Amino acid sequence: MTISIRLRLFLILALATGAIWLSAVLWIETSTRAEVERVLDARLAEAATMVSSLISDHRIEVAHAGGETMQVPMPPAGGYTRQLSCQIWSLDDDALVGRSDGAPQARLTAAEGAGYSQSDVEGEPWRVFTVVNPALGVRVMVGDSIAVRDRLVRDVIEGLLLPAAIILPLLGGLIWISVARGLAPLDRLAATLRARSPSDLSPLPQGPAPREIRPVRRALDTLFARVAAARDTERDFTTYAAHELKTPLAGMRTQAQVLRMAPDAETRAAALRAIETSVDRTDRLVRQLLELAEIDRETPEQTAADPAALIGETMAELAPLARAREIALDSDLAPLPGTVRTSPFLLHATLRNLIENAIIASPNGGSVRVTARHAEGALHIGIADDGPGIPEDQRARMTERFVRGPSGSGSGLGLSIVASAVARLNGALDLGGRDAEGRHLVSVRLPD
Repeated sequence: MTISIRLRLFLILALATGAIWLSAVLWIETSTRAEVERVLDARLAEAATMVSSLISDHRIEVAHAGGETMQVPMPPAGGYTRQLSCQIWSLDDDALVGRSDGAPQARLTAAEGAGYSQSDVEGEPWRVFTVVNPALGVRVMVGDSIAVRDRLVRDVIEGLLLPAAIILPLLGGLIWISVARGLAPLDRLAATLRARSPSDLSPLPQGPAPREIRPVRRALDTLFARVAAARDTERDFTTYAAHELKTPLAGMRTQAQVLRMAPDAETRAAALRAIETSVDRTDRLVRQLLELAEIDRETPEQTAADPAALIGETMAELAPLARAREIALDSDLAPLPGTVRTSPFLLHATLRNLIENAIIASPNGGSVRVTARHAEGALHIGIADDGPGIPEDQRARMTERFVRGPSGSGSGLGLSIVASAVARLNGALDLGGRDAEGRHLVSVRLPD
C-alpha cells in the first residue's frame, strides 16, 4: 500500500522525535544512575567516617563485649525509609555492639577490610562502606539498600516521562499541522492543475514558490511545451498528409474521367499512364507516412545486422524504379564486417529513402552509386547521384517534414524520415558532399 507524502513525513518526524526523546531518557537514566551512585557512595563514606569520629570523641559510647547492643540514631531522608543503616562490630569477638534504628540484625557485609562492598542481606542487595577503627577495636559499617537507589532513579525517570506523555501528543499535533502547512504549495499546485482544461498547455502562472517546488514547475512547463509541440506537429502532419493525398487522388479522378471519355486508344493509354503515376505517388506517400510514424514510435533495438546484405536488399527493391527511369544503379562496397550492432528497420528506412531520392533527382540516363566502408568504429554510407544537389541555403530546412527539394517533386518526407532515423541511431547526416567525380553526395555515419 502506498502512503501519502504527508503521512510519510509525519511518521518520519514523529518517529525521529520519539527516538530522540527515548535516547534522551536513556541517557538521563544512565547519567542519573551514575550520579546517584556517586553521591550516595560519598554519603555512605561520610556517614561511616562521621560515626567512627563520634566514637573516637566518645560522643557515642560503645557497649563492652557481652553488654546490650546500642541503638545508633540515623535520621530518615524524606519518604525513603531505612535509606541508611549503621552497624558497629567489635574487632575482638566480632560481635554486634551497636546499630541504627531499623538496621538489619544480619551483618551488612562480610568484607573484613575498609572501603566499599556489596552484599545480600536477608535476600536484598546492599551497598556498604566500612571504616575500621583499631584504636577502639570496632568496625563501622554504613549501608543502604540498592532497591532504594533504584527507586530514586525510577522516580527521576517517571518525572520525565509524565510530562512526555502530555507533550508528545501535542508535539505530534504540531508536527502534523507543520507538515500540512509545509505541503500547502504542493496542494495549491495540484489544485491549479486540476482546474486546467485538458487543451490548456500554456505555462503555469508565475508567482512566488518554495525552492523545492520550482523544479516541479519547470518540469511541468517543459512537459506542456513538448506536448504542445507534439500536438502542433501532429496537427500539421495530418493537414499536410490530407493535402498531399488529395492531389494524386484528384488527379486519378480526372484521368479516370478522361479515360471514360477518350475518343481514341492513344488518349486512353495516356490517361492510364497518368493514373499509374498517381497511384505510384500515392503509394509512396502512404508508405512514407507509415514509415515516419513507425520511426517516431520505434524504440531502436540494437541487434546484429549484415550491412552489405541490407544494402543489397534495398537496391534490389528499388531496381524497378531505376530501370523505369533509365538510371544505372550500382554499388562500391569496401570490405565490411559481417555484422554491426544497429536497428535493421531504421537502417533500411535510411537506405531506401536516400537511394529513392537519388534515383528521382537524377536525370534520365544518369547513375546512382552506393558506397560503404567501415572505419574508426563507424559505418560510413554514401549515395552519389547526377542530380543538381541541394543549394546550401536550403539544406537546413530539407529535413523538415513536407519540405520539397529544388525540383518541387516528391512528398517532402524522404529526408525527414532519414534525419529522424539517423538521429535515433545516434548517427550524422551530411547533405552537401561531393564525390571524387564531383557528383552530389549524401553521406551517413552510423556508430557501431
